[in-house]
Amino acid sequence: MKFVRKMFKNEEGATAIEYGLIAALIAVAAIVAMGSLGNNLSNTFDEVSDKLAAA
Repeated sequence: MKFVRKMFKNEEGATAIEYGLIAALIAVAAIVAMGSLGNNLSNTFDEVSDKLAAA
């Protein structure tokens, strides 16, 4: 009986899962931000390239 109570009180696995979910959310946010930044940077380089070609 003590073993069963001890298993229900043990929260280490739940904490590890929570940290994993937080890390996953941070990774998704970073990927989205980098994708947006990459698109903006690509557009900027395209504009510079077009202006240099026209000059």
